[in-house]
Amino acid sequence: MAVPRAGRCRVDEALHWAIAQLVGTDEPVLSARMLLAHVLGCSTTDLFVHPERMLTASERASYEDLIVRRRQHEPVAYLVGHRVFMELDLQVDERVLIPRPETEQLVEEAIALARRWPQPRVADIGTGSGAIAIGLARYSPGAQVWAVDRSPGAIAVARENALRHGVLDRITFLTGDLLAPLPGTVDLIVANLPYVSEDEYASLPAGIRRYEPRQALLAGHDGLSAISALLRVAGAYLAEDGAVLLEIGAAQGGAVTKLARAAFPGADILLLPDLAGHDRVLRVERAHPAERSPTEERTPERTS
Repeated sequence: MAVPRAGRCRVDEALHWAIAQLVGTDEPVLSARMLLAHVLGCSTTDLFVHPERMLTASERASYEDLIVRRRQHEPVAYLVGHRVFMELDLQVDERVLIPRPETEQLVEEAIALARRWPQPRVADIGTGSGAIAIGLARYSPGAQVWAVDRSPGAIAVARENALRHGVLDRITFLTGDLLAPLPGTVDLIVANLPYVSEDEYASLPAGIRRYEPRQALLAGHDGLSAISALLRVAGAYLAEDGAVLLEIGAAQGGAVTKLARAAFPGADILLLPDLAGHDRVLRVERAHPAERSPTEERTPERTS
């Protein structure tokens, strides 16, 4: 069924046309529904309830343009301009990696660990869209959060997301590489750094390779360059009873554990699996944590 190139059409007609156009892309039915709901400013459920609704000529033209872009494998999140992460609606565009469900596990673990400190000092390294930092600020009300990224564009997106969710005054945004911009030690380092190897990158879906920022994914020939660099310097920025949480690739558990043991001899190191049973989060906790003295130096007051 073809949608006329001018004039109006029904919701069900538009969907049938779009699904046919998207054959060969990921999840063509879901994509067609999400994009039409975006154009019409409604929910995907509304499309089922009112299949007879007529699209205006401008709505039809907007939808057709989005479907053409989706046929080129442009991610739906970029087309609609947002992605839901931990019930937070986050702005995303090609300056930042699209947040994945796997990273929610990292944030959940960070929230649980942060309860150990009355006012935890947390650094989100490689913040991207700000998903991790904002999740921590929202669900760990006492936390001081520093969000670091080497991309000014990513920092701009993250700041906008923090503003939208009312936590801009709770997060300090810093531009720079890894931990170097931090003003002092922190209790918890959380990072979803690039961990894709060169071979893995070549086999990623076209939508990821064409549109998502390469620098947020690729980490050298073995996928470990960014994680290795962070672990080598993390000790200097971590409190005596601090912890590190890293998202890792499914096959990197053994290699990352070795890197962590070299960087933190005697630390408690644990690999946490995802729902599919793959290694997904590395947790490093300094063994035998010392009690902080009342006069221990804290980091300066945060500024946004």
